[in-house]
Amino acid sequence: MTTTNTNDKLSSEKSLKAMKNFAEKYAKNTNTYFCVDPSVTAVVIEGLAKHKDELGSPLCPCRHYEDKEAEVKATYWNCPCVPMQERKDCHCMLFLTPENDFSGEQQEITMEELQIARENMAKM
Repeated sequence: MTTTNTNDKLSSEKSLKAMKNFAEKYAKNTNTYFCVDPSVTAVVIEGLAKHKDELGSPLCPCRHYEDKEAEVKATYWNCPCVPMQERKDCHCMLFLTPENDFSGEQQEITMEELQIARENMAKM
């Protein structure tokens, strides 16, 4: 299913696919899992993709920044952020350890699930 992004609020399909592939590979490499609610995973991946388009880097989309460009240069919150790399502590609930109450059993997400989340975001 290929859709063209006609909404400036959303990421490009190229960045969305890149962030999907990154997230799936990173989850497998770190033995972490996506949230049991796939819409959470989809929204976070979309946010990473949007930041990749706007800032050139997948800055954590779940935090507020006074200056996003400065944060990207500092690299601390670029995904995978330092807390995730050091302690497997993912504020976004994208990469969850198996014992986390919100952890699902998936390390993959379909493009269809991502597109549904994007359609819902576009309506906002």
